[in-house]
Amino acid sequence: MKTFVKFCGLRDSAAVKEVPAGGAAGFVVDVPASPRNLAPERAAELIGDVPTEAEAWAVVVDPAAELIHALFDEVGVDRIQVYGKIPAGLEFLEVHHLVPSMPIPPSMPGTDLPKVPAAEDYPRVHLDAAGQPLPGGSGIRPDWDACARIVDAHPGRKFVLAGGLTPQNVSDALASVRPWGVDVSSGIESAPGVKDVARMRAFVQAVEAFESGHA
Repeated sequence: MKTFVKFCGLRDSAAVKEVPAGGAAGFVVDVPASPRNLAPERAAELIGDVPTEAEAWAVVVDPAAELIHALFDEVGVDRIQVYGKIPAGLEFLEVHHLVPSMPIPPSMPGTDLPKVPAAEDYPRVHLDAAGQPLPGGSGIRPDWDACARIVDAHPGRKFVLAGGLTPQNVSDALASVRPWGVDVSSGIESAPGVKDVARMRAFVQAVEAFESGHA
């Protein structure tokens, strides 16, 4: 696939092994209120099941610099997706491997768009629904039109679209927003925090079908 696909909120080996080549496994770390939360030690164990052709991402909220250091140095993640504030005191390579999540409301009338983080600092940027108390898994969709305008205004940037994606609507999202990648959590679950392998495979198949129709 040309489209980057991230499966987020993974908690068991079977789900981790379903991550497609060129994509990413997302582990929610140190967010106790999330049904997808993992301790850093459990995330480190699951990273061993991530396919060699895929990346391991941690997903955090308002992290301390110490957590960022530990996730890179001890847990062994490739990137860290950050909801909220990025702490001071990070090294250049750490910053370069962070993925800030930009909050996009479900409805965003008007032409004013939020400022996109600088490309030289953050090569990848995450677009997700705004105002959620937990990272991902809300099933709420950001304003696709606003997301598309952000993508169009920054050609070449690696935007990852999240929020309310499912096997049934991901092709529409790809056609409407034209992101570099997509990120799904609740849309591939049978219950909060419980991934459904059949839905995971259906999501990948839907992305592949879209790409084959737009080759």
